[in-house]
Amino acid sequence: MEFNKEFATLTLPDRDPIQIPVITDNMGEKSIDVRNLRKETGYITYDPGFVNTGSCNSSICYIDGEKGILRYRGYDIEDLVNNCDFVEVAYLLIKGELPNYEERRRYAELLNRESMLHYDMQSFFRRYPQDSHPMSILAAMSVSLSAFYPEMDDIDPEAQIDFAVTRLLSKIRTITAFTYRQMLGEEFVPPSFKYSYGENFLNMMFKSPVNDYQINPLHVKALNQLLILHADHEQNCSTTAVRLIASAGANLYASISAGICALWGPKHGGANQAVIEMLENAIANNMGAKDIVEQVKERNNTFRLMGFGHRVYKTYDPRSMIAKRLLQEILDLNTTHDPLLELALELEEAAVNDDYFKERNLYPNVDFYTGIIFRRLGIPTNMFTCMFAMGRLPGWIAHWLEWTNDPYGKIGRPRQIYDGLSLRKVIPIDER
Repeated sequence: MEFNKEFATLTLPDRDPIQIPVITDNMGEKSIDVRNLRKETGYITYDPGFVNTGSCNSSICYIDGEKGILRYRGYDIEDLVNNCDFVEVAYLLIKGELPNYEERRRYAELLNRESMLHYDMQSFFRRYPQDSHPMSILAAMSVSLSAFYPEMDDIDPEAQIDFAVTRLLSKIRTITAFTYRQMLGEEFVPPSFKYSYGENFLNMMFKSPVNDYQINPLHVKALNQLLILHADHEQNCSTTAVRLIASAGANLYASISAGICALWGPKHGGANQAVIEMLENAIANNMGAKDIVEQVKERNNTFRLMGFGHRVYKTYDPRSMIAKRLLQEILDLNTTHDPLLELALELEEAAVNDDYFKERNLYPNVDFYTGIIFRRLGIPTNMFTCMFAMGRLPGWIAHWLEWTNDPYGKIGRPRQIYDGLSLRKVIPIDER
């Protein structure tokens, strides 16, 4: 990365122009380095939503929203989906390189070995109301891991962090499955040494003593691909939350719990759940795809279209094209009549061929398809965001590790534009 080879000129009132360094990153993108702006000028930048602000250096993920490019550690997302499973991609994000055969075998074994939950943690699940939102349980149980599995920094900090990372990656899958069983009021199904990461999850979710549950290989493939698609996405809201909490010196579990809470929001990870709810509401009100499209176009209509458009991508979200292909595979397996699915496909067809949507870059995003696929796998709607969290976990962990090793190392502390009242005097209470 090149520093201080170029400069931008900034002109401010009542002073001479100043030179501000320009940074060129490894992909040729340019940034204006304003780290010393306030110290040198007394000014700060104003950027609500941080849409033009680079908060860190990172080597984990690259996105080009105009060209529809997404890469993890330099690998195109489609290349990873076609040639790797989720365990390999998690290893890539966390360790920096794809594992060889022996590294992958040892990592998978370690994940299985760490998949059990402390017995007392299991009892916590029975204390939650059965109608609790799964994300509230997931966030609480994730941070609780720090109480049951404290790090022994005085023995070997680096080794303990490695164990904490693997432990969290494995146990989050068990916590998610147990959350589902608690919702149903059913017994927990423990993980098994004989299953892969994805097989273990599906078995813990759906095995029953009264049904001969067979793990479907296509469902395992779908789960692996969906988790890979969600594994990282640069400095999104939840990843920024993880890095911000990490900057305070918080441990891994606390930082990840913060990311889960951020992901919960319907504008972020909750969007895949919101897509299904939008479609269900449309069916309940006898709305077809054309009705939805026309409502979106009405200037004063409060109808909100979910699953289309993206903050970063100005063309097709590359993940959405992979998810659409995966959805087609799932549909070929099961041709059961589903009004919600039929409406979704009709809506996509109507939207992508409408000039209003094209002009505004409102293409289907990854949330539009993944919710439908999760639904076909038998995942209940209110657990979609938990599935997103399972997938995003390796990315969060990678960013936590990157931030904790960042030589810049300053606590995240944005400034603000104050628009409140100026100095006032307190009037004694008996005179107010």
